Amino acid sequence: MKVGLLFGSFNPIHIGHLILANFMATNTDLDTVWLVVSPQNPFKPSKTLLHEFDRLHMVSLAIADNPNLGVSNIEFSMPRPSYTIDTLTYLQEKYPSYEFVLIMGEDNLPLFPKWKNYESILAYHKVYVYPRSGSVTTEVTEIPNITFVKAPVLDISATFIRKCIQEEKSIKYLVPDEVAEYIAVHKLYQ
Repeated sequence: MKVGLLFGSFNPIHIGHLILANFMATNTDLDTVWLVVSPQNPFKPSKTLLHEFDRLHMVSLAIADNPNLGVSNIEFSMPRPSYTIDTLTYLQEKYPSYEFVLIMGEDNLPLFPKWKNYESILAYHKVYVYPRSGSVTTEVTEIPNITFVKAPVLDISATFIRKCIQEEKSIKYLVPDEVAEYIAVHKLYQ
């Protein structure tokens, strides 16, 4: 089985994440895409993150009706901050017959050489890169295990959604209805 891994804070998950994950699962050679909820990204401050179990639950709500997508909390039990190479190594040991493919936004390519053991990621895993608005192509793009996928470009951010919530503006159509309801009921991001 060929599994695409879309790592993220999902703070909160939004339509852009879902469209991308579903596009990758249905328009590439991937059999499924797992959304891996990261408890702490080494490049992002943790103080802005909602509790990981709330974020995990919102991802579960968002993908409940899509058999092409899965959710993973694999990093919750790993040392923090989470490093992609450690997660990939753990998953490969746990599922030796699976092939794991890293799904990454083009905006992350300039930072990719700063990732822990990025050479090992490229040596043992394919990386599918999707376009992001305003991204600049780097020399990393010439490496064989990197494949560019012409996925839809959606300029939606969780930061924008959180700001809308704080300003008491509508987030309808930015997040699934189930996620909007969960956010409202639990008074999140206010």
